Amino acid sequence: MDLDVVVLGTGGSVPTTRRSTAAVLVRRGGERVLFDCGEGTQRQMQRSTGLVQLDRIVFTHYHADHWLGLPGLLKTYGLQGRERPLEIAGPPGLRELVGTLSRLIGRTTYELELTEIEPGGAIAMEDAEIRPFAVEHGARAQGYALVEDARPGRFDTAAAERLGVEPGPAFGALQRGEAVPGTDGPVKPEQVLGEDRPGRKLVITGDTRPCEMTRVAAHQADLLVHDGSFAVEEAERAEETGHSTARDAARLAKEAEVRFLALVHISTRYDVRAVLDEAREEYPAAEAPRDFDIVEIPFGERGDPRLIANRARERPSEAPEAAPSLDKGSDP
Repeated sequence: MDLDVVVLGTGGSVPTTRRSTAAVLVRRGGERVLFDCGEGTQRQMQRSTGLVQLDRIVFTHYHADHWLGLPGLLKTYGLQGRERPLEIAGPPGLRELVGTLSRLIGRTTYELELTEIEPGGAIAMEDAEIRPFAVEHGARAQGYALVEDARPGRFDTAAAERLGVEPGPAFGALQRGEAVPGTDGPVKPEQVLGEDRPGRKLVITGDTRPCEMTRVAAHQADLLVHDGSFAVEEAERAEETGHSTARDAARLAKEAEVRFLALVHISTRYDVRAVLDEAREEYPAAEAPRDFDIVEIPFGERGDPRLIANRARERPSEAPEAAPSLDKGSDP
């Protein structure tokens, strides 16, 4: 099952000509989940992936730069005649927010399914869960870990044939965990399957200081999308405002044994290259994606996550094969 992350908004609290506010689109198989919906999110979709018919929107917290794009997106879905229900999830306070916004949106052609969720709960996906965890941002906020179920081990075709299993449907049944007839009686899945293989894990923090709960949630994650608002010179301000320096986020990623770190929410006061250099002193596998970059996340045995610049805006025939390391440049 394919899994990638489209960074639609990588900027801080104020949008610029090059960086929009918080919005991260996760595409997993046929499911589409948007984490936060900053100002202009639907426009960012229209400039790249097209106006995605989301399955759910998940909020980390309710500071305006993380939800201002919601009214317009919901209204546009209604104008398009959407009928499929849309789930919106987030910390307590979601119903109050959507109730207030409903005066602007009016009636929709589809049902809004509102889910207020806290750490300890989970949002079900196909063979996966989205699990909230507490972060430290002053306002009530939480991050999310999308955790896939373990996968069956590799199927040993030769062993199955030696045990007298006929190739075809019986092979599929064994891989589904069912016993099938063999030469000397039933053949059980454990006789032909290796050890379970781990699923993938991606973690999105929203706005936060580096904290222990993030470190736990992100342990050995394939991808960590973390607040990198400040440079080292303003570490004290980062602490006061419930944000992170890029270097501290990188240090956390290293301690958590994360495979790939994507820094977002970097303040417009900085040259992004300089902030990224500070992060890479702690953790070389750090990047600061631009809007419309994509991070592809293969299964572990198939390679490492990779960032592909501007991939969301390119037709498949034009997409580059890979971008192992990117010079991010400065922002206005």
